[in-house]
Amino acid sequence: MDIPIEKKRFTKSKIAMIAGSILLVSFIIYVIASSGGKSKLNVDTERIMVSIVKDGVFQENIPVSGIVLPITTIYLDALEGGRVDEIFVEDGAIMKQNDPILRLSNTDLELSLVNQETSVYNLLTQMQISQNAARQNTINKLNQMTDVENALIEATRVFKLNKKLYEQKAIGRNEFKESENNYNYQKQRMQLAVQILKQDSISVKQESAQANSSFSRTQSALKLMRKKVGDLVVRAPVDGQLTSLDAEIGQSKNKGERLGQLDVLSGFKVRADIDEHYISRIYTGQYGSFPFNGKDYKLKIKKVYTQVTNGRFQVDMIFEETIPEGIRRGQSLQIRLALSDEKQALLVPKGGFFQQTGGNWIFKLSDDSKTAYKADIQLGSKNTEYYEVLQGLQPGDKVITSSYDNFGDKQELILK
Repeated sequence: MDIPIEKKRFTKSKIAMIAGSILLVSFIIYVIASSGGKSKLNVDTERIMVSIVKDGVFQENIPVSGIVLPITTIYLDALEGGRVDEIFVEDGAIMKQNDPILRLSNTDLELSLVNQETSVYNLLTQMQISQNAARQNTINKLNQMTDVENALIEATRVFKLNKKLYEQKAIGRNEFKESENNYNYQKQRMQLAVQILKQDSISVKQESAQANSSFSRTQSALKLMRKKVGDLVVRAPVDGQLTSLDAEIGQSKNKGERLGQLDVLSGFKVRADIDEHYISRIYTGQYGSFPFNGKDYKLKIKKVYTQVTNGRFQVDMIFEETIPEGIRRGQSLQIRLALSDEKQALLVPKGGFFQQTGGNWIFKLSDDSKTAYKADIQLGSKNTEYYEVLQGLQPGDKVITSSYDNFGDKQELILK
């Protein structure tokens, strides 16, 4: 008789399959649990920058680039056109005031000077002739005046004598009347001679004044012409260094054409380029600073050029206290330009995190510094080193300020 064999309910293969299924389901659940809700990412701490939030003095500033220039630059233009005949110095020479730089020639101008000088000499000769004629005319009138005066004196004597003789009936009436008429005639001649001499004096003065005025104008014109010819020699207006000299022997230069420039070496200024975004916040008197040879130096805005070119405008800044020793013309400087006064604020160092977050959130480390999670924040103004924290952080908080490019959309970082 056959004995029925009871089939086993769980074989080894079934148990293995069940165990494998359980492990697979567990792994899937783990993965789902790990990836669901708050996603995490393992991060090597050596590849991130961790900064500490702190209280400190904050001043809003912006970085600007500046270039060192002479305190004053005087442009040398051709006051008169001409041909370059001689160049006395080379570009870069140190000049003293009135030192000659170059000489131009202009034959038309030089001919005009000769003609003007001839006109002055001719006018002077005419004036001398006129003065001699007026002087001779005055002498003649004075001689006539003397004759009239003498005739009047004689007529007066005869009239008075005949009057006494007529009263004594020593002479006749006809002789008396003749002497009286002669007396009256000589008296009228005398009055007329006085008027003529007075009028002659006035005329002489007027003619002399007109002649002097004409001569003075002609001399002024001659002086001006000589100056124009003298301007053909270009001279240094002040002490300084000659730069950008643009002239060659035989080259023609038009009136007003730029020949070069003279840099005054008594001091320096800094010309800085600033983004037009800040044009409404830049004004004279604002301060900036820059490092040089291990020290910080202060600058102050002296002039703002409001003309915008390629999205930027310029300002001139002067050294507020001392000029750094060893600084040179043309040297570039990196300047921190202050836009506000100093104040106490909560500060977080600047970093690449801002490009991904826009300053709206940041990865904040846990108390044990083993993880970092997203924290909503609000940032205010910024300077070259820090952002001003308005909300979301406290002094002593540790945050990641390096770039978040590799973090994707992870909500939590596991720091290792």
